[in-house]
Amino acid sequence: MSDENKDLLQVAYSDNIFKDASLIIEQSRSYAYRAVNVAMIQRNWLLGKRIAIEELKGESRAEYGKEVVVKLADYLTENYGKGFAKTNLYQFAQFYKCFPDIFHAVSGKSLSLAWTHYRALLRVTDDAARNWYMNEAISEGWSSRTLDRNIASQYYYRLLQSQAKEAVRDEMQALTADFQNDKLEFIKNPVVAEFLGLSPNSDFTETKLEASIITHIQKFVMELGKGYAFVARQQHIRTDMGDYFIDLVFYNYILKCFLLVDLKTSRITHQDVGQMDMYVRMYDQLKRTEGDNPTIGLILCSETSEDMARYSVMHDNERLFQAKYLTYLPTVEQLREEIELQKSVFQAQQGE
Repeated sequence: MSDENKDLLQVAYSDNIFKDASLIIEQSRSYAYRAVNVAMIQRNWLLGKRIAIEELKGESRAEYGKEVVVKLADYLTENYGKGFAKTNLYQFAQFYKCFPDIFHAVSGKSLSLAWTHYRALLRVTDDAARNWYMNEAISEGWSSRTLDRNIASQYYYRLLQSQAKEAVRDEMQALTADFQNDKLEFIKNPVVAEFLGLSPNSDFTETKLEASIITHIQKFVMELGKGYAFVARQQHIRTDMGDYFIDLVFYNYILKCFLLVDLKTSRITHQDVGQMDMYVRMYDQLKRTEGDNPTIGLILCSETSEDMARYSVMHDNERLFQAKYLTYLPTVEQLREEIELQKSVFQAQQGE
């Protein structure tokens, strides 16, 4: 019998039956949740390990692996229902490869995280950063929403580069307070932001990061290619729907079109895509003149999304793009992986 189960059976009764009954139910729910969570993590890890072993078979591993995963997804879905789609199976295999020793961790602390935590961690390609996020999530008791937000806002890299770490931590805690209190919670890619121009003692809060990127991106975007001219920063557009502010506006006199840039310090969302789509349409109606080609919109974010490229209005749209920026200089291998990742995002958008 586990220690947790023993604790459950050794509840100290008080003289208040209502309080005792509530305590018993809440502890039982907590125990059941932990047990189910461990079982789910074990299942996904074991499935991932088996898929990884199977992928090593066959002469053409890549093609063989794809064929196996597709057939396995159909088989499992038919026999066990939802949760075993091809994308899920690839995720399980990645889970095993990223955390091969998860069940040998000291005191089994890694199993205190939920599957949603590990799903977020799989987005981190930097091993050092992934391990740091995992350890912080365990030691600080981060909810999966808190972890997800911290990864998307590149909290690890901002903290690493900052000499005023307390300011960064305090801002993070304030921004994720609601997540922690949520009782219901069960054109160039990548862009390396060396051009930020922040002083060495900068605290690298998200607010200052955003302001610095908007300031120094002007020079950077002009270096992306010939013909760029800076038009405006925080350009105000007034309509009967309200007032809107576009972070940066450029004009390319070779392409003969405007380029709108909207900066996001987190992972791209459907709202971001919809907002940029509206900006592009509004700009074409209100600012575009005769002889100009259609306006282009670029969402510059800390994390791009292949699903967003494939399933949102960005798909097959030659006027909307997403690009990722990094706040650190990656190694050659990390940069190579990141470029391949962003190529897959672009190909998904183009329907390739």
